[in-house]
Amino acid sequence: MKTYTLHYTQKIPISLEKAWDFFSSPLNLSKITPKSMSFVVTSDYTAQTKMYEGMIITYKVSPLLGIKMDWMTEITTVKDRKYFIDEQRFGPFKFWHHEHHFEEIDGGVLMTDKLTYGIPFGIIGQLANSIIVAKQTQEIFDYRVKAVDEMFGVYK
Repeated sequence: MKTYTLHYTQKIPISLEKAWDFFSSPLNLSKITPKSMSFVVTSDYTAQTKMYEGMIITYKVSPLLGIKMDWMTEITTVKDRKYFIDEQRFGPFKFWHHEHHFEEIDGGVLMTDKLTYGIPFGIIGQLANSIIVAKQTQEIFDYRVKAVDEMFGVYK
């Protein structure tokens, strides 16, 4: 299986505590995901639910042509205010490992995402990645940068 690894960084002018509280809540994910994906958390969590290792999060998402898909991830590692990792347990990818890192910097937080994923269907999956998936993934993270800037301001 061929895997792909992507890195994204963003500086945010907020405290580490505020960044951690926002990004470690599954309910906030829909706020930074393009509306066109119809992303909805279907797990029964509230805003007060704190992330923990072993947490299962379920979603409905429409990544392609408006087709609704179920997606399930597990939070496999949590190091409070440092990083957390989610891994797909069921969904559109053959493999999904997403690291979210947070580092306090002068005037805010440096947030780093490292995403490693694999597509099913061998050579057809590789072709789909080069034509659709890689571009769409980049668009999702570009959208997140803009959404985070709009919510928290632009780091200067």
